[in-house]
Amino acid sequence: MKLLRLTTVPLSLQFLIKGQPRFMSAFFEVLCVSSGPKEELEKVSVYEQVKVKEIQMTRQITPVKDVMSLVKLMRLFRKEKPAIVHTHTPKAGILGMLAANLAGVPIRLHTVAGMPLMEASGIKRKVLDAVEKLTYAYATRIYPNSQGLYDFILQNNYARAEKVKVIANGSSNGIDTSHFNPEIYTQQQNQALRQQLGMQEKEFVFIFVGRLVGDKGINELVAAFKNLKFEIQNLKLLLVGPLESELDPLQPETLKEIESNPNIITTGFQEDVRPYFAIANALVFPSYREGFPNVVMQAGAMGLPSIVSDINGCNEIIEDGKNGIIVPAKAGTSPSNALQLDLQQAMLKLVQDPDQYQELKSNARDMITSRYEQQLVWEALLVEYKCLLKDKGKDLGLEPELDPEINSG
Repeated sequence: MKLLRLTTVPLSLQFLIKGQPRFMSAFFEVLCVSSGPKEELEKVSVYEQVKVKEIQMTRQITPVKDVMSLVKLMRLFRKEKPAIVHTHTPKAGILGMLAANLAGVPIRLHTVAGMPLMEASGIKRKVLDAVEKLTYAYATRIYPNSQGLYDFILQNNYARAEKVKVIANGSSNGIDTSHFNPEIYTQQQNQALRQQLGMQEKEFVFIFVGRLVGDKGINELVAAFKNLKFEIQNLKLLLVGPLESELDPLQPETLKEIESNPNIITTGFQEDVRPYFAIANALVFPSYREGFPNVVMQAGAMGLPSIVSDINGCNEIIEDGKNGIIVPAKAGTSPSNALQLDLQQAMLKLVQDPDQYQELKSNARDMITSRYEQQLVWEALLVEYKCLLKDKGKDLGLEPELDPEINSG
């Protein structure tokens, strides 16, 4: 029985659902489909030990190219005859669900991991609303990866409640806590990396991991750190991630501060972010919107408390005062002085109150391992697949030993 997983770009296969196709290949013939380049898809094939197929899709609204992609997907689905098509990311979602519907695929699933439309307005918001509703209309099930997204979908009447479900405790893929484990790194390794980056041993390091764009709250974070540095001397801000100046560029003054401030260190994109978590003291993640952010789970698994904005996903992973601090969310797309001041106050609290910092830090890893271990999420999704197949009269005939709580759920 065939399971087809579809994303707009290979990066989503490599990171968003990493390991999931390989796990599912014990129960299905798995085919992963995405845009090129072919070399990136080949990496997916080698790591996941599954077949891959390249079909070009764009991340922007490109009507002519989108129709061509739709036709190619429909032909592929008719040829492969998958029992399940499961999509991730917005463009793959609308094209995949429509093509699967036209090709007669019986089970059509779409995972929602964040909604760009939350920050849109005017005509753009209306277009994105329409696309979201169409995607959900063609799908047989919708899986928001957080309770906040679940509520948002129902409140905006994007889909009926019986179509929508959060798998396990949320997250698209959970987290491998044996991989994200601070004990992997020795004190000597951490000291060496700190020295390489120009950090002193006793400096308090705030880290951000992700795209350096406006809607991740980078403008406010840099401004907050700049002001905080006037009060506290032994501080560093470590920014791990790529600049993306095309869609959501940072403000010129933010870029200037990043380039000129010796206490702000950038690394660019890093395939393995664990060494940088290992040398940091706390994550700061003031994003305007998220689905269920992997970065916050990763930081927690690495034993770091987090300062996060009060948005979907973040406010489920972090419990204020237990494993981090939640600051009020930013509304809209413009940088906010209020968010800047809230970040500054929260960062100051972690530095000046070592007892509270240690309390948050001591809870950080346990609160991830107990709720978001990767195997838990994979097994819950497998149970979902099996239930849907049975509803369609297609029993896998396999009964792997799964967590009793998942089965009972």
